[in-house]
Amino acid sequence: MTEHDAHCQEFVADCRVRAATDLFTHTWDPVVLAALSEGRRRRLALRTAIGGISDKALTDALHRLLANGLIERDAETGVPPRVEYALTAMGRSLVEGPMAALGRWALEHGDELLEARERG
Repeated sequence: MTEHDAHCQEFVADCRVRAATDLFTHTWDPVVLAALSEGRRRRLALRTAIGGISDKALTDALHRLLANGLIERDAETGVPPRVEYALTAMGRSLVEGPMAALGRWALEHGDELLEARERG
């Protein structure tokens, strides 16, 4: 693939860049990933850790993250059944790489961003 081809890939509807940036279009997805960065958690523990997330929003986020291969669901049979969620290797690389970089950027420029919005 030439450099030109790689650049053009950015503008195709199903390209890798668009797929990656789509991971940040849902408000709760990065929050759920961050909550799981501390380790394997059950659903109620996730809701408690996150705070302010509705059950439906958590369900939707978990489904999207599972479908994208960023988290895994471990269900143990028993009474009651025990279901836990954890980051996959790809999910951990997203949290520790781009999300961590975005967090550092937000700490450095967050005040400027908010001030610009207020002026805007």
